[in-house]
Amino acid sequence: MPIYAYKCDACGHTMDALQKMSDAPLTDCPHCGKPALHKQLTAAGFQLKGSGWYATDFKGGGASAAAAPAAAAASSTDSAAPAACGASCACH
Repeated sequence: MPIYAYKCDACGHTMDALQKMSDAPLTDCPHCGKPALHKQLTAAGFQLKGSGWYATDFKGGGASAAAAPAAAAASSTDSAAPAACGASCACH
């Protein structure tokens, strides 16, 4: 059930009410008794529970795992290059 925020236009009293979506909006203020209670527009509550998708799926583990073999391959080709060709050739 959603929690609705209400404010009284007459006395300024604010309150939250746990109501079904099918329930009629509250109209009478419990503080002053006048029928001046109106719903306020509020942000929806949003909460993620558990370990989360970011920590397990998209944190960047795929990019670092793919970059590690490429870096290892690049360092192995540099060390395996023949010394006779020098650093300015296009063979490695």
